[in-house]
Amino acid sequence: MAREIVVGSRDSALAMWQTNWVVENLKRLNPDYSFRIVSMKTQGDKILDVALAKIGDKGLFTKELEVAMIKNEIDLAVHSMKDLPTVLPEGLMIGAVCERVDPRDVVVSRNGTILAEMPLGARIGTSSLRRCAQLLNYRPDLQLDPLRGNLNTRMAKLERNNLDAIILAAAGIERLGWGDRITERISIDVCLPAVGQGSIGIEIRDDDKEVYDVVKTLNHFPSQAAITAERALLNKLEGGCQIPIGALGTVNGDELTLKGIVAGLDGKELIRSEISGPAGKAALLGEKLAGRLIEMGADRILKSVRQEFA
Repeated sequence: MAREIVVGSRDSALAMWQTNWVVENLKRLNPDYSFRIVSMKTQGDKILDVALAKIGDKGLFTKELEVAMIKNEIDLAVHSMKDLPTVLPEGLMIGAVCERVDPRDVVVSRNGTILAEMPLGARIGTSSLRRCAQLLNYRPDLQLDPLRGNLNTRMAKLERNNLDAIILAAAGIERLGWGDRITERISIDVCLPAVGQGSIGIEIRDDDKEVYDVVKTLNHFPSQAAITAERALLNKLEGGCQIPIGALGTVNGDELTLKGIVAGLDGKELIRSEISGPAGKAALLGEKLAGRLIEMGADRILKSVRQEFA
């Protein structure tokens, strides 16, 4: 009888949707195995009254799952790729990057108004420094209100807090069946997404070949290459998921194109560049683009951002 594989997940509605999706597909592709889900809360799920950037971001939504893996309490963990730090704990690795869905951010507005047509000083709910910086670069008049909590909580706050709109990831809202609430998908020319946004990652122990052979059946090479480039850029810039850095890789045939931005918190300063090259050299492309952004002043911008939260 094949072994039972224990799958770790955060316990939010979106995390459980993603984990169930992974398990259903792993069962389909590996019918000889059985799977059991163990859910838990992470630090990021417990601290809801403080901006993420102020509490640090290394493994906020992953650490408890990683500890359980290292202790052999679970065999793999399912994450949103955008939550996974670029440097993983010793003994762990990314076993698979699932096929990416729409990586863009979306506007959910109270009365169906798109971003460009919102009134002067419109109140927008988002706690992401990356979104705030790019939105202020696009529309300096916007009033940005902190917005934490799960998707249900954020949708409720749109009405309760009298906001004009909230900004969310397309992937999350669509996975939970609320795609009809999307007012607008924000152009990547206005707002580049977070590194890894739109993809589900499977983290495993690096010495567990059996589990690796099971999860690699869900790996999607174009998504893996794109996100490898994005993560290499983020790592070189020493940024975390709560720093105003946006990136998006796209693969066309054997060619990968990577776009990246670094912005100041107020959006007044924003630097943008892009690079193309072989998809097989994804990490190198990410490092090269990061180097280019540093030459353009990214390190100075990021230093001032970090001082804000020191």
